[in-house]
Amino acid sequence: MSTLLAALVPRLDALQLLGLFGHFLMLSCLAIGGAIATAPDMHRYVVDEHHWLTDAQFTSSVAIAQAAPGPNVLFVAVIGWNVAGLVGVLVTMVGILAPSTAMSLWASRWGARRRETRGVRAFTSGMTPLTIGLLLATGWVLAEPYFKGGGTRQLGALGLIVLSIVVMLKTRLSPIWLVGIGAIVGALGWV
Repeated sequence: MSTLLAALVPRLDALQLLGLFGHFLMLSCLAIGGAIATAPDMHRYVVDEHHWLTDAQFTSSVAIAQAAPGPNVLFVAVIGWNVAGLVGVLVTMVGILAPSTAMSLWASRWGARRRETRGVRAFTSGMTPLTIGLLLATGWVLAEPYFKGGGTRQLGALGLIVLSIVVMLKTRLSPIWLVGIGAIVGALGWV
């Protein structure tokens, strides 16, 4: 019962919660490629700038949510929970979902009516490299703590990264197999 009550009491004051909401609202407008593409800036805000989470807590928040079934955006709820409990979940999820949902609905309707125009085709083609770059930045932020440890952790992380790149470029193997390999390597303590 005390855990439930602790989750209901905000860990941040109203101004901090407003700042958290505003930051996730802004990130929603930049979430090209999904919310995961904005993880580096989420990390900067909640770990580096405000110290509400550690590197390990942030990485664990993303990993736990990505391992769970459901939408990719669930990691935002876990980060919100770890920062400010139930109120943090509400603040971060409404912040990340409201603008992007409204813009997506509007843009998809607008784009569907104009999908064959030169401008729409150029826009969609131009977004591909941007999305890939944002996802690479996210991968770097999530892998960086493992490179600080040195030894087997560093070699294991580097090995998983190289294996993932090679498998994704050279085969049509489902990424879930790479997630499974990563889980086994982590369970063995090699990363």
